[in-house]
Amino acid sequence: MSAVWRASRAAVKRRRVQTFVIGLVVLCSTTTVLLALGLLAAASGPFEKAYAAQRGAHVVASFDTAKVSEAQLAQTAGRPGVEAAAGPFGQAVVAVPRGWLGSPGGSLRVVGRAEPAGPVDRIEILRGRWATAPGEIVVNFSFGGTPFAELLGTKLTTPGAPPLTVVGFATGMSKSADAWVTPEQLAALHPASAQMLYRFTDSSTDAQLRDGLAKATAELPEESLTNAQSYLTLKQAFSALADAYLPFMSLFGVLGLLVSGLIVGNVVSGAVVSGYRHIGVLKALGFTPNQVVAVYLTMMSVPAVVGGVLGTLLGNALAGPVLKLSFSGIETGRATVDTIPPWVFVVCLLGMPALVLLAALVPALRAHRLPAAQAISAGGAPRTGRGLRIQRVLGFTELPRPVSLGLGQPFARPGRTLLTVAAIVLGVTTVTLSTGLTSTMLALGNAGRGDGGAHVLVHADEQGDRPLPLLGDAQIEERLLSLPGVQHVRARGLAEVSLVGQTQPAFANFYRGNHSLYAYEIVEGRLPDAAGEIVAGPSFLTQRGLAIGDRVTLELNGRQVPTTIVGKLIEGNPRALDATWETLEQLAPGSRAIEYYVQLSPGADANAYAAAVEAADPGLSVSVGGGGSAATVTVVTFSTVFTVLLALVASLGVFNTVLLNTRERRRDLGMLKSIGMTPRQVVVMTVTSVAGLGVVGGLLGIPLGILAHRLVVDNVGIVAFPEYMKDVWHPPQLAAMLLAGVAIAVLGALLPARSAARMTIASVLHTE
Repeated sequence: MSAVWRASRAAVKRRRVQTFVIGLVVLCSTTTVLLALGLLAAASGPFEKAYAAQRGAHVVASFDTAKVSEAQLAQTAGRPGVEAAAGPFGQAVVAVPRGWLGSPGGSLRVVGRAEPAGPVDRIEILRGRWATAPGEIVVNFSFGGTPFAELLGTKLTTPGAPPLTVVGFATGMSKSADAWVTPEQLAALHPASAQMLYRFTDSSTDAQLRDGLAKATAELPEESLTNAQSYLTLKQAFSALADAYLPFMSLFGVLGLLVSGLIVGNVVSGAVVSGYRHIGVLKALGFTPNQVVAVYLTMMSVPAVVGGVLGTLLGNALAGPVLKLSFSGIETGRATVDTIPPWVFVVCLLGMPALVLLAALVPALRAHRLPAAQAISAGGAPRTGRGLRIQRVLGFTELPRPVSLGLGQPFARPGRTLLTVAAIVLGVTTVTLSTGLTSTMLALGNAGRGDGGAHVLVHADEQGDRPLPLLGDAQIEERLLSLPGVQHVRARGLAEVSLVGQTQPAFANFYRGNHSLYAYEIVEGRLPDAAGEIVAGPSFLTQRGLAIGDRVTLELNGRQVPTTIVGKLIEGNPRALDATWETLEQLAPGSRAIEYYVQLSPGADANAYAAAVEAADPGLSVSVGGGGSAATVTVVTFSTVFTVLLALVASLGVFNTVLLNTRERRRDLGMLKSIGMTPRQVVVMTVTSVAGLGVVGGLLGIPLGILAHRLVVDNVGIVAFPEYMKDVWHPPQLAAMLLAGVAIAVLGALLPARSAARMTIASVLHTE
């Protein structure tokens, strides 16, 4: 065994370039695979783990206490199929003023619970303590992290209810309430309903949950059940943003696996084939066939293990920011989504070296059977005339001799050439996909900016130490319109409303102004232009099972307004909808706008306008322009990272192919130099040998990339792209994609080509 290790170590030192290439390929491949698997795992794993730890409710059911008693509700806990239950807990809805704990105003669903523990929905205290006396309230904090301690002691005063003091912040994965008080305190809030929290023995599908709830409530009075929230809906909302990224992340992951497998197989098998001479020498020295195989597997395992470890570390370093960006803005509760599950690291640490060893095993076993003399002579360039016929045909053309010789070289090793072409094809596919996604997302970010006028956002709400504006709502809008350079002003109000029949509240944006200028935001249907009309983004509609034409009732502070969904936005917050100002007047008369979107005329000075606004009222603040959407930043960032990684891996594959070819053809290069071929001609010949492969790879990879682009943009759940944002392919871009294949090939070939050009005739032929 010591002889095998010494021979392997010597081979690693002698083949430094090949060892480095194998290690680098494995590093990039491992990083790509780890990121893809990490996001796939994070989309559901953390939610399931946190939900199980808190014994989250499979169904949160609300009942009308005028139609059913607490004793009847308590009896449902023993019904068939109910694994565990908690309640009944009284619940009430109280009005929340704007600015309380940063809230835009609206309503708060308050539940009376004596303690946070229980058989179902165990509430975790984040800051402070649980409410134990009248006048105390604990607020649900769902976005991860820990709220500031100075928020404790905040007062909540609402009409018709006693004042409440915040004594703690807590979180529950079930989202069964917005806040909790003692049961005695809840009685003073005039509760009209009660909730039961159920866990069922069968809970994998919506059908099983509906069946379990039906059995549990079968003996209750009709129409006593007013609402039921499934944990599967919460799970979908939790992973909505990550699920939207999964199509292209998965596609990049598959591309990464394919490229990695092809390149690793090509690199490793090429290294073994080129080492046949060394195999013959080892056999001549007395190494058994099994020892020879062990030498080469050990030699390949060293860079494979090092590359796998470094790739795992790099992937782990990138995973934190990637996952944080993927789940930004999502109510995560106690689910941790900034780390990757251990099994992903195990798969990468063991899987990539195993792939290398498997790729090395096949050619090593082939050498296992070769006699020593045959193995010594098998490592040279092909001697059977493969490719010579092609080169003779090319020699009769008017092509320069280095070019004709280079174009014929790939036919000498057809198997190696096919693997290299496949890697270039996948590299071009990745570049094409990334370019298309970037163009589509930039078109999304630039939507509505074709007029050339700058956009200014005027904040009119209370922020930090800045007081509310001195001017009234109508006066602010009049002042903004009177300043020079203004083309349009659009006011936005905000309130947290309830959707009758659903437990999850929604943020409602109410707009006042010329809506026609914002028609580009609608991908289907139309903008709302009357009271009772609303629109929402694809995520909001999907998560709540709604579609254009459906009717929902909005509720705010006891007022209800029936509304109709008249359009779908290109994108939107999964928790928000848009409505008209007339709808806000029906829900909350006299409400003020919190922001004004100002569109300036082309050529107007946005900074001068901002200064004039802030001088008009110290309660107004202005931000000029705006950053790109989170979806745009995320998609462009991800696609860029994966494109760089996969293009690098593909170039390394070409590098390895050219390196092996030049080493195998050392004698031919020496002979060509001896009859007058210059170093520059050697470079041209070597680069030409793969440039043709780059063209072929480009021609095959472009249509695959276009197909992949269409597949991704049609399945990004958080954005509904209109057709003009998908049609991004034009002749200049397609020509650039074709050049991408050539660039991958040339960049990979340049270094070994220059190395071959510097070889002297004496150093090449001195062993002949």
